[in-house]
Amino acid sequence: MENYAKENQRYWTQRAPSYSQVNREELATAQRQVWSQTLDERIRGRFPHRSREGIRVLDVGTGPGFFAILLTELGYDVTAVDYTPAMLAQARGNAGDLGERMKFYTMDAQDLTFPDHSFDVVVSRNLTWNLPQPQRAYAQWARVLRPGGLLLNFDANWYRYLFDPQAQQGHLQDRANVQRLHAADDTVGTDVAAMEAIARQAPLSAQRRPAWDLETLTALGLEAEADPQVWRQVWTRDEWLNNASTPMFLVCAAKSTQGEVGA
Repeated sequence: MENYAKENQRYWTQRAPSYSQVNREELATAQRQVWSQTLDERIRGRFPHRSREGIRVLDVGTGPGFFAILLTELGYDVTAVDYTPAMLAQARGNAGDLGERMKFYTMDAQDLTFPDHSFDVVVSRNLTWNLPQPQRAYAQWARVLRPGGLLLNFDANWYRYLFDPQAQQGHLQDRANVQRLHAADDTVGTDVAAMEAIARQAPLSAQRRPAWDLETLTALGLEAEADPQVWRQVWTRDEWLNNASTPMFLVCAAKSTQGEVGA
């Protein structure tokens, strides 16, 4: 796992500039409003009577800061963490003046150093699949949630095609559709061979999700549900064409007001 972590961090350090460009494009298009509304609706639905300024949000694996920026714009009290300093540098740059209202920390999503019950909300996007110890990460996220807190995790069965022949066929069809329909290719800027080498070591690449997530979070004492259709709300046409066989899902989990979670 130590070698995996180092290889992973090296890859994302190298990719930070191109990944940041993807986030900047989202911030410059209608995706900014789409994602902002999606996040706000979920959080406000959980805390309808509280002001945004009083809701502490942790963005785990913030990358170039997309979620953290949107949530800060909305008025939430945002803390953003990432394992890769190069990504946090991009996040600070993308945040601009908003960065003065945000807190950034270099931190392992699987080994958070915040005290118990530090945050009302934990959010993440496209991170869990890539972690060497995802169950430990979920336990940490549950630990830092306050009683009654909310977890929102947007992810997908990324790279399952490396382990499942049916998924492989779907992946090949996606690549063909991108070419046939002249969609923007989201593999541009990605070292696919390096990413696949990492994904072959990632425990979740071969799992069926979000079933795995729901089982894990339930065992931790959270009330969890999944929205397998969230991609319809948040993805662009090009994102769908690139990843139709691997649709994004949302795992939404609530912590009991008693605040106890499993080990």
